Amino acid sequence: MSLFVCVMTTSMMLTIGLTERSRPDRAGGKQVSKKNRGRWEPGTSGNPAGRPSGKGQIAQLRAAIGERVPAILEQLICQATAGDVGAARLLLERVVPPLKAEELPVAFDLQPGTLTARSAAILEDVASGNLSVAAGTQLIAAIGSLARLTEVDELTRRIDQLEARDARP
Repeated sequence: MSLFVCVMTTSMMLTIGLTERSRPDRAGGKQVSKKNRGRWEPGTSGNPAGRPSGKGQIAQLRAAIGERVPAILEQLICQATAGDVGAARLLLERVVPPLKAEELPVAFDLQPGTLTARSAAILEDVASGNLSVAAGTQLIAAIGSLARLTEVDELTRRIDQLEARDARP
């Protein structure tokens, strides 16, 4: 008996129409990409007789706690009203949403003048306590944005004037 060994190089595989990524599957002769070899077809399970969902230890623990939630909450409330700081903290952290700072609208007169004068007026209002620091910061940032927009408008107007002057015959 003789043994015949065949070694295929990549160039040989390409000549007969096979690639590294596309080889005939051993079972059935269909083309299977290298990336998908050994993976389950969509919609099939790797272990159809495996553990059903909801039967693990964590699911059982959640179910046991879920049955006793009213009693646990009642005991927690009793401890919190009796002065247990940990129970009170737990209740407040889980039940009451955290408080957030709220900015109220503030009406004030912004005097006409340069943007620098307006910024100085805002700083005076912040220093005198008529305006919060956060509101003053936001207003001065808005004035800075307005200054950049005004600068762009001015440059556009100047460019248009230069182009109109140079376009005359």
